[in-house]
Amino acid sequence: MADKPQTRSQYRNSQAKQPETQKTTGKGRRITGNIFKIVFFTALFMAFSGIAVGASVFYSYAKDAPKLTDSKLRDPLSSKILDKDGKVYAEIGKERREYIEYKDIPKQLENAVLSTEDSRFYEHNGIDPIRLVSAAAGNVTGGFGSQGASTLSQQIIKMSYLDYTNKTLKRKAQEAWMAVQLEQKYSKQELLEIYINKVYLSDGIHGMETAAEHYYGKKLKDLNLAQTALIAGMPQSPNRFNPFENPDLAKKRRDIVLTLMYNNDKISKSDMEAAQSVAIADGLVDETKRKEKTYAYDTYVDQVIDEIGDKYDPFTDGLTIYTALDPDAQKYTEKMLNTDEIISYPDAKFQAGVVVMDTETGRVQALGGGRDTGTKKVSRGLNRATDIKRQPGSTMKPILGYAPAIEYLDWSTAHILDDSPYQYSSGQELRNYDSGYLGDISMRRALYLSRNIPAVKASKEVGYERARDFANNLGLNYKEVYESTVIGSGEASPIQMAGAYATFGNGGVYNKPHTVTKILLSDGETEINMEPESVVAMKASTAYMISDMLKDVLTQGTGTRANIPGWNIAAKTGTTNYDESIRLKNGIPSNGTPDSWFVGYSPRYTVSIWNGYDEPNKNYLTPSDTRIAAYMFKSMMEHLVSGEKNPDFKKPSNVNEIPIIIGSNPITRAASGASGSNVSYELFLDGTIPTRSAAEKKTTDTKKEDEKTDEEKTAAEKAKKEAEEKAKKDKDAAEETKKQQEEAAKKAAEEAEQTALQSPAGLNGSYNATSKTVSANWASNGPGVTYDVTVNGQTQNYGTTSITVSGGSPGSSVVIIVVPVKDGKRGSPASTTITIPAEQTPETTPPAGSTDDGASTPPAT
Repeated sequence: MADKPQTRSQYRNSQAKQPETQKTTGKGRRITGNIFKIVFFTALFMAFSGIAVGASVFYSYAKDAPKLTDSKLRDPLSSKILDKDGKVYAEIGKERREYIEYKDIPKQLENAVLSTEDSRFYEHNGIDPIRLVSAAAGNVTGGFGSQGASTLSQQIIKMSYLDYTNKTLKRKAQEAWMAVQLEQKYSKQELLEIYINKVYLSDGIHGMETAAEHYYGKKLKDLNLAQTALIAGMPQSPNRFNPFENPDLAKKRRDIVLTLMYNNDKISKSDMEAAQSVAIADGLVDETKRKEKTYAYDTYVDQVIDEIGDKYDPFTDGLTIYTALDPDAQKYTEKMLNTDEIISYPDAKFQAGVVVMDTETGRVQALGGGRDTGTKKVSRGLNRATDIKRQPGSTMKPILGYAPAIEYLDWSTAHILDDSPYQYSSGQELRNYDSGYLGDISMRRALYLSRNIPAVKASKEVGYERARDFANNLGLNYKEVYESTVIGSGEASPIQMAGAYATFGNGGVYNKPHTVTKILLSDGETEINMEPESVVAMKASTAYMISDMLKDVLTQGTGTRANIPGWNIAAKTGTTNYDESIRLKNGIPSNGTPDSWFVGYSPRYTVSIWNGYDEPNKNYLTPSDTRIAAYMFKSMMEHLVSGEKNPDFKKPSNVNEIPIIIGSNPITRAASGASGSNVSYELFLDGTIPTRSAAEKKTTDTKKEDEKTDEEKTAAEKAKKEAEEKAKKDKDAAEETKKQQEEAAKKAAEEAEQTALQSPAGLNGSYNATSKTVSANWASNGPGVTYDVTVNGQTQNYGTTSITVSGGSPGSSVVIIVVPVKDGKRGSPASTTITIPAEQTPETTPPAGSTDDGASTPPAT
């Protein structure tokens, strides 16, 4: 029988009579249900509250968003570059764009762009929720902004209005709000047209139609699938995916685009694989014919762009860029490099890097990035003033040797150094450029004569770590300093050397070389100061004492060819040497040089010159070529100072100029007001002035003279006269010897800071069929010379000028190479080849003058 229906009251009463266990279970269920309701409604409330708060914050950010304007959406803003006088000399950005309308955009390009950048472009209204969720998930672990959710519309907004380096919530909110507005104002087709014409694609290029012409010399409609995919993939990181500069990265990106097109059913698998197999260089225009935009003063503009860096894009951001360019100095630099009106260059491959800088501020007024850049018309190329890293040679001696010694050890310019035989810590002998020694020598003479051994000894006494830190405070970047680094085996660029030497001329204050002084943003109000902070890199006394010594380089040292009489200019020469194995391998003579430098400054200007070849193992500087840097420096500095005042370097109050007797050791002061060829005015810091005085010695001798009798005085006067005459003769002879030594040293330095052993003359070889031996002889190179003789790869040293060795097999050849060696220094080789006859006749030998032995003496290499 069926149960009767129960009222709610009856049901409750019946439930109350149930066993205790059942009542407990029901109560637990009610509690669980109540907790669930509380949690659910609390979460719902918080969600609605969060949405309300989020909406409020979003509105507060979005209401300040810029207004949409058609002109700003469609045109990238060009940037103006101004010279030191505020005159515009370059405008970059706007000229590099060929506009293409939507109806002319190839469907293949549209498919590539949308597959890569926004596959649901036709489905969303400016914000893609699916992409947003994916990016949000990535940001949970990667940090805010680690992944993007940008649609094509959002990218247009970023390119047109907002600072894309700013990843704040405010910028993101404004970007989203403006993207939605953009979708309401423009059709999808119009937005795609704006994007394709607006994107930056490296090399100063804006828009994909322009890029097709730049990279392939074609219209977009004429590109194949592989070429289209490359163009479509570049906007993510234009410079990284530039096929000219980074072909490997460009290929990887192109292949990703092709894969995305396949995944979105825009191309078949076979089309994808075929396009991915195409070489990245296929169809690219030849680099020598690249149609890049060239500007006035390309080299300088390139450096301006580099200094602005990643924070701003001068091609799109509408910047006003204030620079230190001096048009007159820049024009003269380019004229000097690209014509023969000022300097006569040895050949077309000879290269140079030039930096002209304000000594006091570090502002770069002119740059020469190389020769023939004006005719090659390739901007953004190799800038030899700023990009190259070459060995600076002897220009490092004041930086790593003498300046640290003054700074840390309080040396005077008269400090005595021992220019005598010296070995590297490895045991190898360190030599001066002339392979000779001058004995005790003042620091001043050691510097202006560019002696290697004294410079290394000075640095060693300071300590290589302190010398390294000193150099790095001048803008260099050395991790370690060794003996060889002191004499120039490290690396530096012309602009780095300009910054370092300008510090000497600026009283010890270092300013990083720079072209850009300030930037005005497109709003016309926000001004960015680009001047680097000044740094006190050394004492003013150190800077002055180095400058005073470097003046002598131009008047009596290795840089006399660059002297401008009457002007207060300090400078240093520098040349480098080849590694012996490289020199012999490439047939470079022993007096060949890879690099030549001339760096100098006045209180007003600093000029840094580098000369050499881009491929130094194939081309080398001859002794006469190494002089060109000095001629360039003189021409440039004369042009700069013409018509100006001639200020001198300011001497600090703690620096004292004291006359001393040249060659005295210990250092002896000359009498007050003394002058002559045996007196030199040297610089001493307070507390280091020499106490030994020639005047005091003379006073003591006078007192003794008064105590003598007339007869003694007469004899003494006679002896004194004879002694004076003898001393005069000895002095004249000594001065003549010293003069000859210095002239010889100067001549050797000017010729290339090294002496050469010429290749042995008259090398001749023959084969003796009877004794089956090969003989060779040559002319002597002089006393003390031995010879490394290599016979078919086996080398042995001989003290004679002839050898006889066992011959080879019939029909073979014997190659003999002879290299002169003196004091461990190897000279230029000579070689000859002897061919052994195929059919030997033991009874006879080749008649005199026969050419059967195949002997030859090619010119020395």
